[in-house]
Amino acid sequence: MKEVKVIDWALLILRVFLGIVFLAHGLHKIFGGGISQGFTSMLGSLNFNPPLLWAWIASIIETLGGAFLILGILPRLSALGIALVMLVAIWKVHGSDGFFAMNGGFEYPFLILGVCVSLILTGSGKISIFNKL
Repeated sequence: MKEVKVIDWALLILRVFLGIVFLAHGLHKIFGGGISQGFTSMLGSLNFNPPLLWAWIASIIETLGGAFLILGILPRLSALGIALVMLVAIWKVHGSDGFFAMNGGFEYPFLILGVCVSLILTGSGKISIFNKL
């Protein structure tokens, strides 16, 4: 492995923190009742049909994307999947509520989208399983 630089540590921290958030959200949707309760109903109200299928797709992207980001496996693809989920969240859920999160706006998914775009452009850095494969 080449010399590890500060940017590699920064990318590791970015990946791990983002990965933890999405792994937790995905697992909560799958095992915490989110798919069978509010999340699926919300998707149905937003005309995602069939809503249960879309709930599973989003939950799997969040779970696997989060886990893969933590480990540095397929980092660009993982960040792309999460970015797509965030684009849909901005477009269909939060966009009409303005910018600020305290009003239900798109501030939080917009920030995550920016982090994902950064990871898509940079990749995982040198500290990752992806660089060992």
